[in-house]
Amino acid sequence: MTILRNTRELSVTDAAQRGVAGLVADAEHGADLVVTRHHRPVAAVVSMARLAELDQAESDLRDLALVLARAATDSGRRTSLDDVLTAFGLTRESLAEQDDDE
Repeated sequence: MTILRNTRELSVTDAAQRGVAGLVADAEHGADLVVTRHHRPVAAVVSMARLAELDQAESDLRDLALVLARAATDSGRRTSLDDVLTAFGLTRESLAEQDDDE
């Protein structure tokens, strides 16, 4: 799976000749540029809109991984708040009496 789309490759030399303004203009028009050195990708130039899409996709994938991990490890057993408080020697009343600064 590739995360870039409408990709155009260009060498570092070609990118330098094109200049920053040219690379930015291409990215603004939707081109994902891959800069290569010795035919190996070393950098990418993408628009801010595309970067935002990639950031959102990364966040969505993290959420999905968390949901899948929880689903795979969920035993179905639940612990009540009162049981947790008791295990720590507390009660709901003792929590209510504590200052917020503690």
